[in-house]
Amino acid sequence: MSVVLDAPVELFQSRTPDEVARVIREVYKQVLGNPHVMESERLTVAESQLCNGDLTVRGFVRAVAKSDFYRSRYFEACAPYRFIELNFKHLLGRAPGDQAEISEHIRICIEQGYEAEIDSYLDSEEYQLKFGENIVPYYVGAKSQVGQGQVGYNRILNLYQGYAGVDSAFPAARLVEEVATNSASKITLPSTGGRLSAYKDATEKTFKIEVKGAKFDSPRRLSNTSYLVPGDRMTPQIQRIHRAGGTIVSITEVA
Repeated sequence: MSVVLDAPVELFQSRTPDEVARVIREVYKQVLGNPHVMESERLTVAESQLCNGDLTVRGFVRAVAKSDFYRSRYFEACAPYRFIELNFKHLLGRAPGDQAEISEHIRICIEQGYEAEIDSYLDSEEYQLKFGENIVPYYVGAKSQVGQGQVGYNRILNLYQGYAGVDSAFPAARLVEEVATNSASKITLPSTGGRLSAYKDATEKTFKIEVKGAKFDSPRRLSNTSYLVPGDRMTPQIQRIHRAGGTIVSITEVA
């Protein structure tokens, strides 16, 4: 069964109304995580700007990712760790590569806020090289390739929900264990109905976080500290560590 195809949709200068309409549909599908978008939720001003050539595809993607629709479903309703992994999926077409990437984007959220976190993907060199100004983001690396690590391939398929899946139906992070332990879990392909079958969530596990930096009870004292954290509390703990000025050295599964 074909699960994900690397199939770029590009908007050319000699656009037709049908081509613009297709780009708009594909951006909503990719960036919003395959939802049902009601007419009242459409970004009519941004759509018009795209149709008139006053907005590039990247600009339209930015508008959608900063919309109330995206913010309410993924920033406000999901755990921060889940929000970050979905930003990678929706905006860069891949899964997070390691714990350092997750930690960096959590830091951006805490220190600079929601919009800066969205901009950090769209203004990145990676985004420009992959998609430029006029290609709709899509799942890259979802087909095994020569020279490609198996870890990234497994992770994007574990984020993928199938053709009928909706990302907002899964508020819990899916890659906590894989990213924290730098490992690749067994792939569970979507069923014929389009959704992934049930699996044991990594939030049920316990992780050890090694931290170098300030202790919470003594901000001026620098030391190395270890914390045992349930998977479902990992993201708040990481936030506290960053607020206290600590640097995460490693995260390992202990139970």
